[in-house]
Amino acid sequence: MKSHQRPATVTMADVAARAGVSRALVSIVFRGVPGASPATRQRVLEAAEELAYRPDQRARLLGSNRSRMIGVVFGLHREFHGEIVDGLYRAVDGTGYDIGLGAASRSRSEQQAVQSLLDYRCEGLILVGSTLSRASLDELAEQVPVIVVARAIRSRVVDVVRTDDVAGARLAVEHLAGLGHEAIVHVDGQRAPGAAERRRGYREAMSELDLSRHARVVPGGLTEEHGQRAAAALYAGVAPTSVTAFNDHCAAGFMAAIRSRGVRVPEEVSIVGYDDSHIAGLAGIALTTVAQDSPTMARSALDLALDRLQGGNRDAAEVVIKPRLVVRGTSSAASAA
Repeated sequence: MKSHQRPATVTMADVAARAGVSRALVSIVFRGVPGASPATRQRVLEAAEELAYRPDQRARLLGSNRSRMIGVVFGLHREFHGEIVDGLYRAVDGTGYDIGLGAASRSRSEQQAVQSLLDYRCEGLILVGSTLSRASLDELAEQVPVIVVARAIRSRVVDVVRTDDVAGARLAVEHLAGLGHEAIVHVDGQRAPGAAERRRGYREAMSELDLSRHARVVPGGLTEEHGQRAAAALYAGVAPTSVTAFNDHCAAGFMAAIRSRGVRVPEEVSIVGYDDSHIAGLAGIALTTVAQDSPTMARSALDLALDRLQGGNRDAAEVVIKPRLVVRGTSSAASAA
C-alpha cells in the first residue's frame, strides 16, 4: 500500500545540517542581519534551495513588534476593487511588506473587515471604495495609517487616491455629444463612492454643451440588476438616444434589458460605461467606457502607505488620477438611428 503521510516539514535545523553551520547562523542569514560572511551566506542559501526550505515568516514576526502587513479592505463583488487588489499585489513585491485582505460583502460589513485586519496587527490600511463616515475614518487613522482609494473625502489625516470622476463623466458626455447625441441620460450610482462626482460632471458637461434641457438623471447603482431596473424606468416614457452609466456592470445590465426589448445598440441607443473593467472588453459586450488607471492607483496608494509606515510625518495627501475614454462598439453617431 502507498503511504499517504504528509512529507516532513523542512526546518532551519535541516538547513544548518546541510550547510554545515549552526542554526543561529541560518537564522542570521534569513533575517538579513550582519554576522555571516558572504561565503557562509551563499552556502546557507544553496542548502535552503536544495531542501526547498521556506522560512516561517509568521513565526519570525511573532518575535518582533512588527507584522509588516498592510491590510486591504475591498468589496467582494466589485470587479474594479479586484483590479486594485491585483495592482497592490504587484506593487508590494520587493518592499518587505505583504498584503492582508479583508473582504466586505452582503453578509460582512466593512467595519467587520477592518476590525479583522486590525486584530491581525496590520500596520496600515488601504480601503477601496470605503463607505465609512469621515469621522470613523479619522478615528481609524489615529490607530494606523489609512489610505482611501476611489472615493473623494476631505480629511487632515486620511490619504486619498482617486480618479477625477468629474472629468470622467465629462469625457462620456462630450464623446456622445460629439457623435451628435442630445438626449443623453445619466444612470447614476446613487450613494456609491464616486457617484456624486460623476453626476456633477454629467450636469456640468450638459450645461456647457447647451444641452441642459435634455439632461436627465435616473437611479441606477453598482450591478447589472440596477441597470435593468433603470432601463425599465426609462422605457416606460420617452426613450433616450444615448446613456452614460455609473459603471460597466450597470451599463451591461441596461444594455441586456433594452436588447431584450428589441432595441439595437448602438444603432438606436449608444451606451458608455465607467471603469473599463474586464466585462467591458468581452466580445459580446464591447462597451465604450471611461477607464480608471487601476495600476497607478494601486501603486500610489501603496507608496502613501509605505511613506507613512517609514516615518513620513506630513499632512494628508490626495492623489487625483486622470481617466481616459476607451471607444468600442456601443457608441455611434446619432444620425445612424
